[in-house]
Amino acid sequence: MNPLFPFLRRIRLRAALTALASAAFVLALATPLLIRAATTPANVIAPGAGSSVPGEGFEVTDLEWTDTQRARRVPARLFWPASAHSGKVPLIVFSHGIGSSRDGYTYLGRYWASRGIASLHLQHVGSDRALWQGNPLSVFSRFQAAASEAEAVARVQDFRFALDQLLKGGYGAHIARERIVAAGHSYGANTTLMVAGARVMRNGHLLQLRDPRVSAAIVISAPPFYGEHDFVPILSGITVPTLHVTTLDDVIRIPGFGSGVQDRLKVFNATGGPKVLAVYRHGSHNVFTEKRYFDTLAVATEVKESTEALSLAFLAQAYGEKQGMDPWMQSQRGVFARYEQRQ
Repeated sequence: MNPLFPFLRRIRLRAALTALASAAFVLALATPLLIRAATTPANVIAPGAGSSVPGEGFEVTDLEWTDTQRARRVPARLFWPASAHSGKVPLIVFSHGIGSSRDGYTYLGRYWASRGIASLHLQHVGSDRALWQGNPLSVFSRFQAAASEAEAVARVQDFRFALDQLLKGGYGAHIARERIVAAGHSYGANTTLMVAGARVMRNGHLLQLRDPRVSAAIVISAPPFYGEHDFVPILSGITVPTLHVTTLDDVIRIPGFGSGVQDRLKVFNATGGPKVLAVYRHGSHNVFTEKRYFDTLAVATEVKESTEALSLAFLAQAYGEKQGMDPWMQSQRGVFARYEQRQ
């Protein structure tokens, strides 16, 4: 049993199954291992091989990679702007929440690509939508394995491997390497924090997980690092600009374990570097996904559209294209319950 997850021992199977049936949820963690992804050859698809989206200025390509050193598939979906054919574009590498896939969060991929930003949406095969398949009575054990330390390590390796493949392939020449962004929701937000510079102390050794190619991070609904009471030693070493997004009702409800908006704020407060916090007035933990469990259509639409624009405003500020986000945020006062910037 992973020592970072003592709470798992206390969760009764029946209660956990009930909670799983009511909502998709995340069990987040920190890993004590230093990551170095494999860079073995994979099939490389050249720009132009995907399906163009009429009238929207981008194409979508599904990539089927395999990291042979780990014997692990790393599927991904690439949203590729038409503007990349005549220049270089920023790249966002997106990590999904537990139980999702590369098919999730497509509204973000479409939005970014239509505005000249490429995005690579990863699928983490050890914690993807396959968890929902199979015997319902064993769903809890599947989620428990997906929340293991080994899968957290594998997720960071997926990130590194996929980015390696994309940069060395035909797309690489068209990517602005100084503008590579890590992003993710829920479990994917923890993966994002790891590659952005999260670090842990284990047995007297400081282990850093940062991918130096990442120059900004978008952290949506990040759960806490369970088993740790003080997040400052873990997150204060992050120096890249980070955007933290949550809601007043951003709650994961599991019997014997809970995580609410205060945990998101704790992650924000502990994170080093320039950072922005945006807290929506309305919306559940799942409002950022394409599954509408607890939110009205009006709330889900408002939060998604605002998050799209918020991410763009943040990146413009992070890369010095605008003086600041404050003017944009003034127009959004009715949507957000709290907004804060720290340098």
